[in-house]
Amino acid sequence: MSQQRHNLAVYREPAFLICAAVLAFAGIGMSLATRWLGVYLQKEPLPLKKPLDTLDESRLAPYQVTARIPIENEDLRRSLGTEDYIQWRLEDPRESFESPVRKLLLFITYYRRPDRVPHVPEECYTGGGYQRLATSAVAFRVGASDDPHMIPGRYLLFEKTTPDIGPAATQFPVLYLFRVSGEYAGSRDEARMALNQGLFRRQAYFCKIELVFNQAPAAPAREAAAAASEKLLGVLLPLLEQEHWPDLE
Repeated sequence: MSQQRHNLAVYREPAFLICAAVLAFAGIGMSLATRWLGVYLQKEPLPLKKPLDTLDESRLAPYQVTARIPIENEDLRRSLGTEDYIQWRLEDPRESFESPVRKLLLFITYYRRPDRVPHVPEECYTGGGYQRLATSAVAFRVGASDDPHMIPGRYLLFEKTTPDIGPAATQFPVLYLFRVSGEYAGSRDEARMALNQGLFRRQAYFCKIELVFNQAPAAPAREAAAAASEKLLGVLLPLLEQEHWPDLE
């Protein structure tokens, strides 16, 4: 009985009461501050205007879609963290049949809940049995020649570490970029910074675009892969902006 009285007495100590009051006021103050300032610590989901798999192939011309590849493995889909994606094989008929940039894999993932940053190829391919040989920033020159936009991106070069991983070339480059709530970002850190700058937005989204040049026996050089990516993005990004990515309030 005396021990129980001692335990109850602890909760009546001035130090405990002061700490409890401070925590309570801090919680109330944070809630009031976020409401008064219009800060949104947790974003609401924001769906696409149109699903990615309804993207109009004819609007990608001269590029041709040669295959649509669904992710059949349930564990892989779960780890992807979204059902909003497309994985297409594309071909550029303007390139020669021997060109290592004639064919590529286009992989787009959209995240309507931006509370998590999706995995980047640095992690995905390394975990899948590939070794990363090179990493560098890249800028894509997209838009009218007299008023182009410089869009940040990332260049990676991978190599197989085992001989039995799919049909890809021994070495191949992957180029990617993010679209974060109406802004472009060239890395996961830049994407996080873009999200943090959008505290006053009620809604937000992520979209990641990957261009994988693993459809030819030889890997294209960095400059060739970047130039080919730039040409495709000049066609693809305006279509996504106009028809698929949502408008923020």
